[in-house]
Amino acid sequence: METASTPTHCPYCALQCGMNITPLPRGGVEVSERPDFPVNRGALCGKGRTAAQVLSPAARLTTPLVRSGGRLVEAGWEEALDRIAGALSSVRAHSGPDALGVFGGGGLTNEKAYALGKFARVALGTSQIDYNGRFCMSSAAAAGTRAFGLDRGLPFPLEDIPRTGCVILVGSNLAETMPPSLRFFTELRENGGTLIVVDPRRTRTADQADLHLAPRPGTDLALALGLLHLVIAEGRTDEEYIRERTTGWEEARAAAMAHWPEYVERITGVSVPLLRQAVRMFCEPESAMVLTARGPEQQSKGTDTVGAWIDLCLATGRAGRPLSGYGCLTGQGNGQGGREHGQKADQLPGYRKLDDPAARRHVAGVWGVDPDSLPGPGRSAYELLDALGTDIRALLLMGSNPVVSAPRAAHVEERLRSLDFLAVADVVLSETAELADVVLPVTQWAEETGTTTSLEGRVLLRRQAVAPPPGVRSDLYVLHELAARLGVEKGFPTDPEAVFAELRRASAGGPADYSGITYRRLAEEDGVFWPCPAPVPAEGDGGDGEDALFDVEPDAPDRDGGAAPAAPAVHPGTPRLFLDRFATPDGRARFAAATHRATAEEPDAEYPLLLTTGRVVSQYQSGAQTRRVAELNAAAPGPFVELHPRLAARLGAAEGDPLAVVSRRGRAVAPARITDSIRPDTVFMPFHWPGEGRANTLTNPALDPVSRMPEFKSCAVRVEKVRRPAGHG
Repeated sequence: METASTPTHCPYCALQCGMNITPLPRGGVEVSERPDFPVNRGALCGKGRTAAQVLSPAARLTTPLVRSGGRLVEAGWEEALDRIAGALSSVRAHSGPDALGVFGGGGLTNEKAYALGKFARVALGTSQIDYNGRFCMSSAAAAGTRAFGLDRGLPFPLEDIPRTGCVILVGSNLAETMPPSLRFFTELRENGGTLIVVDPRRTRTADQADLHLAPRPGTDLALALGLLHLVIAEGRTDEEYIRERTTGWEEARAAAMAHWPEYVERITGVSVPLLRQAVRMFCEPESAMVLTARGPEQQSKGTDTVGAWIDLCLATGRAGRPLSGYGCLTGQGNGQGGREHGQKADQLPGYRKLDDPAARRHVAGVWGVDPDSLPGPGRSAYELLDALGTDIRALLLMGSNPVVSAPRAAHVEERLRSLDFLAVADVVLSETAELADVVLPVTQWAEETGTTTSLEGRVLLRRQAVAPPPGVRSDLYVLHELAARLGVEKGFPTDPEAVFAELRRASAGGPADYSGITYRRLAEEDGVFWPCPAPVPAEGDGGDGEDALFDVEPDAPDRDGGAAPAAPAVHPGTPRLFLDRFATPDGRARFAAATHRATAEEPDAEYPLLLTTGRVVSQYQSGAQTRRVAELNAAAPGPFVELHPRLAARLGAAEGDPLAVVSRRGRAVAPARITDSIRPDTVFMPFHWPGEGRANTLTNPALDPVSRMPEFKSCAVRVEKVRRPAGHG
């Protein structure tokens, strides 16, 4: 008998590519293409094709572990949960609720992210919660909210990209980070559009560009301001648009005019002729887009940097119009949804602000608690990790591996070791889980149902395709059981659809309104774009209050088998934002008026080079899962130091020689990879590996003052050749 396939979505990046999962007769599952899903049309990268291998019990955790005699040993679920609840209760009793920390992940489903934020604030009463998404797109979120009144990674679907006239892609190597998305840019060029890539390295993505600009790391802000200066000087601004749809132009204009082309060339290393060429390519078509990723965002001035690129769009009338706009290429699988529903330090579900009294009243009403009982905003991700072992004595961590992924990682590892108690819920025994007092094995993508929100703002349903191994439980089960042990018997259901129903109520009326989205709709459609408010029953139609707004399904039969009363129109979702007005109080977009400033750590005589970090195609984030897949490890077996031939010659280094990269925070060692695709003043390391090649040992935790994003993309280093021991082959 043929086994039915389950349509679902990839567990990795924010494209959330569609795929089918089919159980095999002798065990295991097969991943196959799903050509009907519009984002990837069946295409899968190597990570997606091999995703099922991490479902194997041999690759993952299948039983709880507790620390005994300095070692992690197997234990039962009751013992493990009792230990966690006992430790959390003890710390809270002795040191108060804010001595408890919660750290989440951008890969958690919307249901898990929502429940985790509620658990922190209701069951624990702590303000100390944040998540690793703070390290990924928080600067773009802050800049987008400041400019437009709302942050959604892409305010338009990916399908619009091939139909625009020009795209400036800033700090993204999507050929390696999101390979299936590259076809949209290939189609753009086939349709006569142009692609400009801004990156210090000539990456596989930059090889596809019509124009590659290679600025010095940390100078993207000056580059954007220089382009805006030329737009103004050459008379390419859209004055009618500026007058009718924006505010703050005079201040932004003055800031840009202080960044004349020759000055910007000195800062960035990008020549004036290339700056002028970029402006012509961007301004001459009727439509154009700017897309940013981690390059400009992971800086101590990331919010202003993204704001300057948004200013370029606003000054030329390229925002809130068909086939034009600014967008952020969100990275993690649920990086968008993860920041919308409450695991971020300053937010409540629906993208509501935690310090907004009306938002507190609404969410507290859904949760059945006193608004005054909700704690205020807490620390951002790095600040939370930095406080471990001092103000924060115990930590519950779900779906993150900061030992590898956090900046100044050796220091973060030390802070984790200093805790009184650490509990980790994860799929695999990550480097962070190895430090825990209790480790809980939890379900993953194909073993559970839940929703994610893609980089387009498209809410998607991941369906359970296989049963988890015996001994594995869901994160929702973990939170339910811990809440009960902490005295909160109700409010933490284990059924994801029940959690989503509550999320819909909590988000209703908020910026990220999911109230009109149901599991049934998601099962029948290719996702629904938020905001999507619930339908409002017409007056006198027999609706019974707020509950009716969330329970109605169109054309449902009544109990006697007859036709149901006409249901209110279902909201179609919002694929394209800002076409009529922006989400600000006056409907106008706001210019940022930023001014270039140096990185937090500039090169000097002791540390004369700049380090920038990033990903490779065959690994993902901290590598905790992909490093367990043989095919991916064969393609990308370990870290490396990418450097220019001129720098290699000065060091006397050959391809493959071990090199030490040293910053003010530590030292990392990896083989040399020599290429002329990188600037001579810059070295690059991928960040997927622990141990002596851990790139984040080196990175600088200097924070953006608005987004609290660390400066991953630029720090001062020196490079040294490592002498091999005598007799080493």
